[in-house]
Amino acid sequence: MRAGRTASGRLPDVTTSDLTVTRLLADHARTLRHPPRVVASGNAAVPWYLLGLVDGALENFVLHLRNAPAGIPSRDGVVHETCFVGPGMRLSPSLSYVPARLSLVPRLFATTLPPDVVCLHVSRPRRGTVSMGTEVNVLPSAVEACRARGGLVLAQVNPAMPYTFGDGELALDELDAIVEADQPLGGPHAASGAVGALPAIADEAAAVIGDLVAARVGDGATLQLGIGAVPDATLSGLAARRRLGVWSEMVSDGLLALREAGALDPDRTVVSSFVVGSEELYRWLDQNPAVRLLRTETTNAPAAIAANPAMTSINTALQVDLFGQANASRIDARIHSGFGGQTDFIVGALHSPGGQALMALRSWHPKADVSTIVPLLDEPVTSFQHTAVVTEQGVAPIVGHDERTQALHLIERAAHPDVRDELREEAAGLGLLPRAV
Repeated sequence: MRAGRTASGRLPDVTTSDLTVTRLLADHARTLRHPPRVVASGNAAVPWYLLGLVDGALENFVLHLRNAPAGIPSRDGVVHETCFVGPGMRLSPSLSYVPARLSLVPRLFATTLPPDVVCLHVSRPRRGTVSMGTEVNVLPSAVEACRARGGLVLAQVNPAMPYTFGDGELALDELDAIVEADQPLGGPHAASGAVGALPAIADEAAAVIGDLVAARVGDGATLQLGIGAVPDATLSGLAARRRLGVWSEMVSDGLLALREAGALDPDRTVVSSFVVGSEELYRWLDQNPAVRLLRTETTNAPAAIAANPAMTSINTALQVDLFGQANASRIDARIHSGFGGQTDFIVGALHSPGGQALMALRSWHPKADVSTIVPLLDEPVTSFQHTAVVTEQGVAPIVGHDERTQALHLIERAAHPDVRDELREEAAGLGLLPRAV
């Protein structure tokens, strides 16, 4: 069954009862030879009510979503599957982590990770369509793959979800069932799946890093925006810039600050794939033609990123070693997050005319009480060869320098003073610096 169209925006004619949704799920599960794979909106857009119906209807299933917050179904019979680990899955005994660059995740739905059910969190209807709102991301490809194999596409309609234009718009008759649930959307805390090198609380170190990063961005540049203390500090330092563009995997409230400062180019559309922020930001996004939320295959395609002028990618990491390699994914060999879009944007930015890929992190990890600049990573590498590494100690240029100069820059300009002597000794042992006589 497919939900009927409506142009009025009224829901009673198109919503489905909870019992009907439960029966649909149970009947569909009986036709499958394996536990069904359920793909759901993640980050700050989890369809909590709809997931509750799924959890009650299916005894066993694989739950796939990105950056899952705490509270998702977690019990025997539920396998947690993701390409980017969030707090809701990080310590899960059933975690099935699938390493993948975000730009390539959509291909997996058509190959090794075919979805049987897709659960969307959508806006109220508008002229016969709903919008995936704040979370487009990999969902369009999941819907397409699910339809191609005769699966179920379900939606939770929420009056709090903004209607955003772009690839997340979906006709009502493309949905098998719709339930209505008025629930608050997630805020910045839902993005806590990101690497933990930079706490969200602003302090002097974050402000210094932000200023150093902002100083490298000129008028007319294109930004990849993130969330957290350093991105926020960077954005405040960009208030005086003009004609800035935004091409990003995600955006948050810093976008509003740039707009209010007059820093954004009014002739350039803001492009993103998902949004995490405040209710004020969500209200501003609703039916805003200046913003388009596109599917991940577009936002994270390195070639599309590179087409933007002076593309500036700002990422963070848990560790950077003296070879310029970054670990942004693992702690003590255990997966903490994932590749995300870091590799996509680093490659794209480096190929952009006037572009740069910056790695911003503290020189000292406040929780682990260790240096973030290390001799050699003992964890898998997430990315490498960034334009520069930025800490509160300074800027260490990487690209265009030989490996010995790179190591020297990292030691003298980015590392904490307390570990520089040790790093010099280790660098000598690695053949990066001459041994002391």
